[in-house]
Amino acid sequence: MFRFLVPLLGAALISQSVCAQVMERSLGDFALKLGTTPTRSMAQGLVTPSNGAGSFHGGLDLTHESGVYFGQWSPNLGLAPDTTAELDSYLGFKKPFDQTLGYEVGVIRYSYPDTAQVASNELYAGLRILDSRLGAAFSNDTGTTNSTLFVDLGSIEQLGMNVRMQYATHRFDTLQSADDGSMIGGFNDWSLKLSRPWLGIDMNLIYSDSSLSGDSCNLYSGHNPRCEQTLTIKAVRALF
Repeated sequence: MFRFLVPLLGAALISQSVCAQVMERSLGDFALKLGTTPTRSMAQGLVTPSNGAGSFHGGLDLTHESGVYFGQWSPNLGLAPDTTAELDSYLGFKKPFDQTLGYEVGVIRYSYPDTAQVASNELYAGLRILDSRLGAAFSNDTGTTNSTLFVDLGSIEQLGMNVRMQYATHRFDTLQSADDGSMIGGFNDWSLKLSRPWLGIDMNLIYSDSSLSGDSCNLYSGHNPRCEQTLTIKAVRALF
């Protein structure tokens, strides 16, 4: 069923060059969100980000008042030339202990309907303390075991911005040969994201890197868009 949800969103799906939008509706005991940016708190840090300008992306999220939720996010619907579709479907449970502490657990399935790439599953869990979140995720892709730890500190008043950090390890089932001839058993990658609103614009500064470099980057398949040290500046403005 999940495979057909995102194509039905219609107007909710637009290219990243326009903006990131979220539309909310109440459906009985459920809260429905449609948007062009991931809306789920914990899963938002794990689903694949959109591929940049020209990619058509979007998703939906349904939350029951009990804390159970499910949804789907597509970083790319494969509508533009030279792009392929990816669907990230998730199911989870989120529960607060009180106003300052809560937890969340769930699973995400990454599927690629237009290619022969095998779908993979990822388990995640997280803890919320005030406005900060600490999360971890574990997955087994074909030939690779991945572990991810991320910390979202929320808005830090002293810095005037939101801070998010992520660190991941990726271990190959067997040693892999890099282009430089070396044999590699795995790699790590990490990122730091600083963001803040400014004159109605969402400003983002993202630093990312990995333990691979140069000719060994042919083995990279981590969370970051690029293998080597990268600094990205992104600005998003909503039109309505």
